[in-house]
Amino acid sequence: MKITQLNIYPVKSLKGISVNQSVLEEHGLAWDRRWMLVDAHQRFVTQRQLPALATIEVELTNEHLLLSHANVEPLAIPLTEPEGNLRLVNVWKDHCKALPESEEVSRWLVAALGEQAQGLGLVRFATEFTRAVEEDFLDGGAAHTYFSDGYPFLVTTTGSLDALNQALVAGGQSPVPMNRFRPNIVIESDEAWAEDRWATLAEQDGAFTLALRKPCKRCQITTIDQHTAGVPNPAEPLKTLIALNTQPTLKGAFFGQNATLLDGAGGVIRVGDTLAAVSHGA
Repeated sequence: MKITQLNIYPVKSLKGISVNQSVLEEHGLAWDRRWMLVDAHQRFVTQRQLPALATIEVELTNEHLLLSHANVEPLAIPLTEPEGNLRLVNVWKDHCKALPESEEVSRWLVAALGEQAQGLGLVRFATEFTRAVEEDFLDGGAAHTYFSDGYPFLVTTTGSLDALNQALVAGGQSPVPMNRFRPNIVIESDEAWAEDRWATLAEQDGAFTLALRKPCKRCQITTIDQHTAGVPNPAEPLKTLIALNTQPTLKGAFFGQNATLLDGAGGVIRVGDTLAAVSHGA
C-alpha cells in the first residue's frame, strides 16, 4: 500500500494544503492545526457554524502564513510567534492556551466574508502547553495534539471512498471527493473499510509507525463543498454512511481512522511511501 495524499490544515477549518512530504511530529504533521478561529467567548469556530470558511485559501512560506480570498487582498501573518498575553480557548471540552494574532486578521475576515465573520479572531496554539488526547483508546499510552478535533492524525483510504461513492451513485446521489473528509494521510487500498481492522501502519523500512486508535465519526462538514462552501445535499454523504453501517457497534456515520504516532517523531513522511498494516489480533 502506498500513500497517495498528504494534507495539512494550518488553520482549523480553512482550506487545506496538499504537500508531497511533511515532518512527522507527535502532535501531527508539521504546521497542522497550529491556528484556529475563535468567537468573542474564545470558543472554536469551524465550518459547522460558518461554511464560508471553506473559501479561504491558506499557504505557508518560509516566513508567513498567507490567507487568500476572492473578495480581498491576501493577508500575510508572520510565522514568528506574536507578542501578547496567553489566553484560554476552547476546543470541544478542552481548554487550551493560545496566543492571539493581530486584530488585523479580524478585520480581514470581515472584509472577506462579510458580517457573518464579525467578532472572529485568530489564535495560535501555545507550544509550551500540552493538549492530551483522550486516554480511552490509547491502550495505556499517551498522545497529544494541537487544535485538531481530538487526534493528531486522520487516515483514510481510496478503497473506502470508492465504496462510499458506489453506494451514493446507486442511491441516485452524486459522488463526493476525498477533501470532504479533510484527511491528513490518504492510503491507496483496493479493499473498502480495511483501515477499520488495522492496529498499526508502518513505513516499509521502519522509518515510522502509526497506531490507528478510533473510528472517525463524521459531522455536517462532510456535506460542504470544500471549493464553493455550498451544500449540494444536506443529508449526504452522512445518510449513506449510516446505512453502510461500517461500525455496527457504534451509532452514527464513520469514515477513516484517528491515529497517533508510535515511532518516528522528527522523521519525514512522503507521498509514495509504502506502508505495511498489522491488523487487530494479528
